[in-house]
Amino acid sequence: MSDNHNDESLFAGTTIGATDPEFAEFFGNFVDDEVRHEPGANHPDLDAPTRWMAILAALLGCQGREAFALVTPKALEAGLTPVQLKEIVYQAAAYLGFGRVLPFLGIVNRVLADRGVRLPLDGQSTTTPETRAAAGEQSQIDIFGEHMRGFAQSGPEETRHINKWLADNCFGDYYTRGGLDTRQREMITLCFLAAQGGCEPQLTAHAAANLRVGNGKAFLIAVVSQCMPYLGYPRTLNAIRCINEAAANAA
Repeated sequence: MSDNHNDESLFAGTTIGATDPEFAEFFGNFVDDEVRHEPGANHPDLDAPTRWMAILAALLGCQGREAFALVTPKALEAGLTPVQLKEIVYQAAAYLGFGRVLPFLGIVNRVLADRGVRLPLDGQSTTTPETRAAAGEQSQIDIFGEHMRGFAQSGPEETRHINKWLADNCFGDYYTRGGLDTRQREMITLCFLAAQGGCEPQLTAHAAANLRVGNGKAFLIAVVSQCMPYLGYPRTLNAIRCINEAAANAA
């Protein structure tokens, strides 16, 4: 994978090299060289903006605020657009909750303001209050399959409203927006779920959804591998297990 737009060290511009030189050297070398250029952790579809997209989503998922603030400018320098950056944070609200996402929205706004980006950005909504439910259901069908038709009205009466919200809010409000395509949205969802842990059933389901929309197994393993330094080995290995399970079931 080429990352020619962003050759800076992870710790460039920080005090970590002065206060923790050994850590900065071995961790920096691991992230900047070994992980970035490892053949098994790369894929033709994993260009620099996509790589940073996955890493930012993973940092949201694991609540890595300081690391998120550190790498956000690097992601923009590598070609990620302000709209894409905002859309990653917005979609995280559906999977992490507003309480965990709000600090990251503040980080993004500060970074963009510092770079002279005028806020608010152009709107990306493609639905209305009247169309969001139908559009969300169609998005679920396109991603997961025909069995999602009517899902919003299914299940026990006492929890049926959650299924409705999944259709009109999670998919109707977020997945139908511009800025990111369906493959990108499913990729960042996988990263949100892998990073927060404890969501293995949902992670396996979204690994399967990724496969359905064209994010193949090798690509997903490369994505998780690039996120590994920010997640640690246990959650990375759990994610790979879920990807393998989804791929086996799809075979």
